[in-house]
Amino acid sequence: MKRQLLQLALFSLLAFAAGMPVHAQSGALRVSAIPDEAPTELQRKFKPLGDYLKKETGLDVQFTPVTDYAAVVEGLATNKIDLAWLGGFTFVQAKLRTNGAAVPIVQRAEDEKFTSKFIVPIDSKAKTLADLKGGTFAFGSPSSTSGHLMPRYFLLHAGIDPEKDFKTVAFSGAHDATVAFVAAGRAGAGVLNASVMDKLIESANPNAAKVRVLATTAPYYDYNWTVRPGLDAATTKKLADAFLKLDAANPEHKEILALQRASKFIPTKASNYDDIEAAARSAGLLK
Repeated sequence: MKRQLLQLALFSLLAFAAGMPVHAQSGALRVSAIPDEAPTELQRKFKPLGDYLKKETGLDVQFTPVTDYAAVVEGLATNKIDLAWLGGFTFVQAKLRTNGAAVPIVQRAEDEKFTSKFIVPIDSKAKTLADLKGGTFAFGSPSSTSGHLMPRYFLLHAGIDPEKDFKTVAFSGAHDATVAFVAAGRAGAGVLNASVMDKLIESANPNAAKVRVLATTAPYYDYNWTVRPGLDAATTKKLADAFLKLDAANPEHKEILALQRASKFIPTKASNYDDIEAAARSAGLLK
């Protein structure tokens, strides 16, 4: 009888625990981001934001860079990452991988109408996207929204099939790497997210000085901050509130927003990225 009661108590305890929300482990908030820029740049951009989130949430914020986009999705799905900076396509992948349990909480105001820029060498004779046919082309990462998915979608709608109409298609791995590819002549054209291109021009990047913008896509939803499945509601709210409190008029917040290239953060929701999912399916990037 005692053994049966012990088993029943253990079963009840496990059932109770299974139904409880999962909190950030040991007072730590594990954060990562898709590697759409060089690791050193991602670390530099996140440091002030990480310090701010630590102050606002009381959690020990730990940023861990990863080598590829898939690692961020898997980290969220397996509870190894609590909070992640995702592109629109990566969020769709995370949503599907977690059966809708990964939750986007905020995005930059700029992400409501994001764009990609097609670039060519500064002395290129190309005047339109059609002029790129027969040449070499560089996307960013295969899982990048602004460096692959949406540019591919817009190319297809312009009557350009990358696999048929370009001599070769390469993947640079990151937006700044795409600019380096085109600047060095490793590709006759490429495409990257507009925000990174603008930043490289503003910082007088030598590679950016060797290329020019040929065309800009129509706008679409892109980046967001997403929390993993099961993160408790209190922590999720603290994080969302912290982002939403950031105000460019506050000197302490100005640097954080500038590094994130954000005027402010706004709430977001999974349905904002339905068109991204549709575009991915249309382009054959989701089965």
